[in-house]
Amino acid sequence: MSRPLYRGFSGGGRGSGGASRDSFDSSYLAKDFAENGHDHEAGSPAGTNRSRQSLIFALLKLGLVAVIVLALSGSLYWAISISTSARGNVYHGYRQLQEQVVADLAEIGELSLGIARTNELEFCPPEYENFVPCYYNVSESFDLVDSVAPTEHERKCVHDSEKGCLILPPTNYRIPLRWPSGRDFIWKANVKITGQEFSSGSLTKRMMVEEEHISFRSDSFMVDGVEDYTHQIAEMIGLPNESNFIEAGVRTVLDIGCGFGSFGAHLFSKQLLTMCIANYEVSGSQVQLTLERGIPAMIGSFSSRQLPYPYLSFDMLHCARCGIEWEKNDNEGRKAGPAVCDRSHDVESPYYQPLNPCISGIRSQRWISIESHTPWPSRVALNSAELGIYGKYKIQLVNESVHPEDFAEDAASWKSVVHNYWSLLSPLIFSDHPKRPGDEDPSPPFNMLRNVLDMNAHFGGFNAALLDAGKSVWVMNVVPMNSPSYLPMIFDRGFVGVQHDWCEAFPTYPRTYDMVHAEGLLSLGTHKKQRCSMLDIFVEIDRILRPEGWVIIRDTMLLIETARSMTTQLRWDARLIELDRSSDEKLLVCQKPYFRKQQ
Repeated sequence: MSRPLYRGFSGGGRGSGGASRDSFDSSYLAKDFAENGHDHEAGSPAGTNRSRQSLIFALLKLGLVAVIVLALSGSLYWAISISTSARGNVYHGYRQLQEQVVADLAEIGELSLGIARTNELEFCPPEYENFVPCYYNVSESFDLVDSVAPTEHERKCVHDSEKGCLILPPTNYRIPLRWPSGRDFIWKANVKITGQEFSSGSLTKRMMVEEEHISFRSDSFMVDGVEDYTHQIAEMIGLPNESNFIEAGVRTVLDIGCGFGSFGAHLFSKQLLTMCIANYEVSGSQVQLTLERGIPAMIGSFSSRQLPYPYLSFDMLHCARCGIEWEKNDNEGRKAGPAVCDRSHDVESPYYQPLNPCISGIRSQRWISIESHTPWPSRVALNSAELGIYGKYKIQLVNESVHPEDFAEDAASWKSVVHNYWSLLSPLIFSDHPKRPGDEDPSPPFNMLRNVLDMNAHFGGFNAALLDAGKSVWVMNVVPMNSPSYLPMIFDRGFVGVQHDWCEAFPTYPRTYDMVHAEGLLSLGTHKKQRCSMLDIFVEIDRILRPEGWVIIRDTMLLIETARSMTTQLRWDARLIELDRSSDEKLLVCQKPYFRKQQ
């Protein structure tokens, strides 16, 4: 159901004037004491007068504290009496006032105890500009890395208990171009390249490097051009041309070692969704340049660990000069095909587990022929046979089945939500009179959205609603490790996604997503003891969000209030939106400012 939005409370992420005034007052008092002879002898008349003044000042402070304590006690008693009285009209009539009283009491309590306002996080040193935790030790020198010889970077995440920092963009960073132009041209300063990586290598890495931008428009991406290349692939599997991939049940493609995403960019125009995976690279990164073009990509390697996808995820796999030495890595020397995995190794959603030389998934009820898939875009809704599978399919971590009525309710709810969300994506929301969603179709956001990272995707309903609304964005649907895994359903609907532990860094480069969305993610952490803090997660969001990117968080009132306080530390612009007076949930809409490096 559509939920009305009410006027929220604006809050800036740029710091408040109160903190600066407090520091000014403190320095002014210190200067005043020094200028009036604070270091004179105690026995002098001036010293005696100061002692009397100090005593009077101390008594005044004691009296002020007593007044504050009485005010707090009385207000707290009044608030408690309201909350414990009749729950009918009194609750609904005074709820907003009660919330404001609680917030005011908390602020008064902090001032009376002398608690300093939350400090803003510092900016990271320049060498963190392309920092990817779990893959790169920032102390290593770029000069020591051989950009020609391939280097395998094993994913290894170590939790750092120290407070994080905010990564600044490169000196000449510019906001990416809108689609479709942005798929063929990117700003050179936005990515790290040295030029050495293009002196030799795959034809998929061909591009034109100009003074300010990089162009991927050429007829020589592949041997005979990318269009001819995909046409040949279609013929190899018995199709007239690449336009028939959809009819044949192909929607999602995994492109291993994707070059710079030219294959995926071409398939995107044919309504195919291609996920590029490649190793972490210090410079000339395939993943970074592909994402900068606005095409799905993430860091991943087949060298020793399974990727965080369920089995039976993709409709097609592509590997052209992808750097995998198949014969060298096959140490069994077998003549027959690989064996079928036993049940102990047949894991539905492996999360960076060791590789197993066996075929998995054939026991799954999801094992159906590709011809039986409903063609795109009808497969978004899943047919009765597929929903029947999920009616029997027990979701990981909980003994829960997916029923058609749950699926339909989720879809209807997200359709109304997307209309409201889209109308809020404007800097006007941070003014005193934010734009209100109207009945007409809202105009596009102030700046474009090419991609969205959904941190708690559930069924993938947000992704489906964006498509239904005609928004030309793709969504990285993330299923947290501490939630039921609906990732197989997300892939069966024709979307892409990944399983992830949000106490670890996401496998991507900084500044790669235009919007981050999280519904109910913070509540997941309240059910189990987390290895990380909420601030750790927010610092990671800031890392992967591009300047002027958007954050939409929906959760319970208490968690949203806590999250809102952290936006000040992150220097985000933020506004709290009330969804419905009968709901305990609130919405937090944020925008990351563009902070430039000091020249």
